[in-house]
Amino acid sequence: MITDTIADFLTRIRNAQSAKHRVVQIPASNTKKAMTEILFDQGYIASYKFEDEGVQGNIKIALKYDKLTGQPVIRKLQRVSRPGLRKYASSKELPRVLNGLGIAIISTSKGVMVDKKARQENVGGEVLCYVY
Repeated sequence: MITDTIADFLTRIRNAQSAKHRVVQIPASNTKKAMTEILFDQGYIASYKFEDEGVQGNIKIALKYDKLTGQPVIRKLQRVSRPGLRKYASSKELPRVLNGLGIAIISTSKGVMVDKKARQENVGGEVLCYVY
């Protein structure tokens, strides 16, 4: 049984990119669905599809690669808050990833959102991961 489902989500994407796969299939949860929508809105993945079959369902993510070099668009996926050591930040302490070039995905009381949106809405929360 997997204890850290978000780390598993990030690792599956990381492994699929290193193997140059076009599509990766991941077990679904509400947090993972919100994170997938954020990655799509920010332009890190090409497309996604939620499949509700069975109890849990799946997320199919089409990965995005650079057309010239063939390198993945996502350079790094880094898990910040983990089950053994949770990381929380107030709206004033939210991290800036690569001086604003990357994103931090934050789980707030108003839902899962990007660090910029959390600053605008003046809410803090758990820093789930960095993407750049």
